[in-house]
Amino acid sequence: MSEIEILSFGETMAMFVAEQTGELAGVGHFHKRIAGADSNVAIGLSRLGFNVAWLSRVGADSLGRFVVDTLKKEGLDCSHVDIDPAHPTGFQLKSHADDGRDPVVEYFRRGSAASHLSVQSIDPQLLKARHLHATGIPPALSASARDMSFELMTRMREAGRSVSFDPNLRPSLWANEQQMITEINRLAALAHWVLPGVSEGRLLTGFEDPADIAAFYLDLGAEAVAIKLGPHGAYYRTHLDQGFVPGVPVQTVVDTVGAGDGFAVGLISALLENHSVAHAVQRANWIGSRAVQSRGDMEGLPTRAEMDAEFEDAVRGQASLLHDRSHAPAWECSP
Repeated sequence: MSEIEILSFGETMAMFVAEQTGELAGVGHFHKRIAGADSNVAIGLSRLGFNVAWLSRVGADSLGRFVVDTLKKEGLDCSHVDIDPAHPTGFQLKSHADDGRDPVVEYFRRGSAASHLSVQSIDPQLLKARHLHATGIPPALSASARDMSFELMTRMREAGRSVSFDPNLRPSLWANEQQMITEINRLAALAHWVLPGVSEGRLLTGFEDPADIAAFYLDLGAEAVAIKLGPHGAYYRTHLDQGFVPGVPVQTVVDTVGAGDGFAVGLISALLENHSVAHAVQRANWIGSRAVQSRGDMEGLPTRAEMDAEFEDAVRGQASLLHDRSHAPAWECSP
């Protein structure tokens, strides 16, 4: 196995996307793709040229083979994806939404192979990665997957590796809201870079203002916090700096799913390349805006060549719009 730059982990599901609008019950034709916030980020970072290892489990079934084959075609190192003969690969149905509305998604993942991830799934070789990206989804799948999330984040941080964390809240997977808040914040305390949406941040911290949400996570141990404000852009804060970065205008929103994953790709890649946090958030906003213009969760994530050709033009002129929090728009914006 070649040297790992980035380690990511979680559940990749098969996804059946409706080919026509309307209630899922009435749809007769679907297109098969893959879905999973964690693997979306892994794919996006791979497309930008990073060597990414993917840690997961799939069932010994055709959907599991489809998932692994698709991830391998995206350049991910899948040598640490276990095949589980006793539990199935999770899948989901996704509606075809028009006019930028959020699609309806139905999940079939309870008891899936990925929910049986555990500390025993960790190969010590994986801990040699330069960076770990984690989200709040694997710890919501099961107690054993939650233990693995804590173990990975703890050991990587103790080893001096950088760790990023996107809460990616899935309330339906948790026993109750308080457990979700407690466990997610325990995980966030292990990360260097925390990436909540503004609504997530408000729920998790009890604060309304993004500056206060960011301060909460800085006090827990983060070095940088970037708060997603939907089409309005993002607010960031470190111990030395803070600012608002406006969003990249989008003429037509096709599919909002995956925008936050695109944001994570932009932020992580730029910070690993030693760019400033402000520049990283610019790139994050741009990739997020690109994601919403394509149907599918990760189809809009750019290659390195596409980013090199398009990014500077897309954000030219926005540098003058970078300003401090006192000039940011009202915070009553969409997450």
